[in-house]
Amino acid sequence: MSPFRYVRSRLFAAGCALFAALLPAAAPALAAAPPAAPPAPSSKVPVQTFALSNGMEFLLIRKPELSTISTGWVAKVGSANERPGITGISHFFEHMMFKGTSSIGTKDAARDAAIIDEQEAIQDKLRAAYQEQRERWRRGEIDDPWDAKNRTPEMIELEKKFQTLVEEQRSLMVKDEMDQIYSNAGGTGLNAGTFNDMTFYFVTVPANKLELWFWLESDRLAGPVFREFYSERDVVHEERRLRTESTPTGKFAEQLDAIFWQSHPYNWPVVGWPSDLRSYSLQQAKDYYATYYAPNNIVVALVGNFDVAQVQALAKKYFERIPRGKVAPPDVVTTEMEQLAEKRMDAECDCQPQIEVRYHTVPFEHADSYALDVLTGLMNGQTGRLNKQLVLKDQIASTAGTGQESDKWAGYFSFTAETKGDSTPETLEEAWYAELKKVQEQPIPPKELEKVKNQIAADAFRQLQSPFFLLFQLGYYEGRGDWRYMNQWADKTLAVTAEDVQRVAKSYFTPENRTVGVYRRKAGTGAEGDAPDLGDIPPAMRQSIQQQVKMLKSMNDIPTLEAAMQQIQQQKATMPSQFQKAIAYVEGVVEARLNELKSGGAAAAQGGGQ
Repeated sequence: MSPFRYVRSRLFAAGCALFAALLPAAAPALAAAPPAAPPAPSSKVPVQTFALSNGMEFLLIRKPELSTISTGWVAKVGSANERPGITGISHFFEHMMFKGTSSIGTKDAARDAAIIDEQEAIQDKLRAAYQEQRERWRRGEIDDPWDAKNRTPEMIELEKKFQTLVEEQRSLMVKDEMDQIYSNAGGTGLNAGTFNDMTFYFVTVPANKLELWFWLESDRLAGPVFREFYSERDVVHEERRLRTESTPTGKFAEQLDAIFWQSHPYNWPVVGWPSDLRSYSLQQAKDYYATYYAPNNIVVALVGNFDVAQVQALAKKYFERIPRGKVAPPDVVTTEMEQLAEKRMDAECDCQPQIEVRYHTVPFEHADSYALDVLTGLMNGQTGRLNKQLVLKDQIASTAGTGQESDKWAGYFSFTAETKGDSTPETLEEAWYAELKKVQEQPIPPKELEKVKNQIAADAFRQLQSPFFLLFQLGYYEGRGDWRYMNQWADKTLAVTAEDVQRVAKSYFTPENRTVGVYRRKAGTGAEGDAPDLGDIPPAMRQSIQQQVKMLKSMNDIPTLEAAMQQIQQQKATMPSQFQKAIAYVEGVVEARLNELKSGGAAAAQGGGQ
């Protein structure tokens, strides 16, 4: 992955966190003062659908007033579809799908293909060698099967030969050619993201470049070439290091996930386990691709100025040539075991002391998810119960919030908060239980419930305004189970009663169903400075954005940062007002870093890349 693609991928991670918080699962979390005249909750988005003979489905929203088309497609595959041994391979494909095809990304397709075959022959020998290395490690002969110092002379020689082929292949590559084609045609925002249940690819193009999009996207689906397969695994390793291992709480959050999920595949990270990233082969990747990237497992979404008949004709011309998959994608059959006792994790890190209390709840579209969403609305926002009690009145928390996350196969509800002053994580934990008890035992005032519902109605209207956000909703909800959720969630959530909220609070928020993560400041580490003003967003999202910011502040490559700035400026217009402070903060960080590097005092740092 080029530095530009890498930064885009990192920014998309932060962007996805922002967009995900705008979706109905967290929409009530934005609750604030009720609008004077909320729009009618019955507003629906008109979506036209059709399917090709190979099973590929299309979702269309016409916006003839626009001059662009927001385009995207979702492969219904994410980390939950993996297994031990190949964890992270879904995210890895997000990288591979930008490497090009036989017609894009290379100066010599024939030699490029031959190089890949030669590389694979060497990797077969290296895999056998590393299998022996793992045996040596198991016997206690070496301390790390992957450490370079433990390589045998044969392995060193094989890796030298492999690197020679890598360098030859790179000399034939046309770097980021897909980027260039789209950019030269006026396309913007080319990107992708991997989730637990889906992988989403998208770009916005001028309305008169729709056929270009059909050609490019069908070409990379019909015949992708997995160039730099093994070196790209190293790039993903570095991404994992920056995202998880080099952040104050990242490795502990990953551990908390593994503790929380006992049996479900959600218990491993989307980026994958390090040992798996080093191990899977090109053939394993091809088999995975053939199963999950077949047209019968893909949904295309278009939002913008187009003619439906033209879209249908282009779809048949370009996408129907791709054959249906030979093997149907298998279902995820391992369900989460019932939790029978409280779980706890006590961690020390260079961070502000904080707490997370998490409960198993329900998956996407479960009837109880709507009442749980309303509960987040009661708790969150400037006028929510947590901010009023923990932040303003007791002044024991700098931030506090809740969220209901309903993925395709399972869900959870979490409370997160950071300490303020002399308070401790234990103080915040007890304060949460006190607020929860009020909901469980005391009637919810009608006015308070109405305030939350007014905000839900406002959110339902707001989410219809941005073409890109409409695209995101179509793909995101279809990846979780059904795009129609975008037209149904508001009505179902508005139908929730105070009794429904009390019922779910009693049903799911029990001591034996909770997992608690406590984060204390490690001795010898300093207190963090004043937190930036990121607006009214959940604490977990604040942490994600702060992690992105730390990565950006450490970058020394000016072109990469300039590309990051361009990406931010392209996407910030799609963000609703509640998230503009967060975007402005990230934009300011990038601008400041660019100014620092361009000044005379930082000139020496310009040569360093990421």
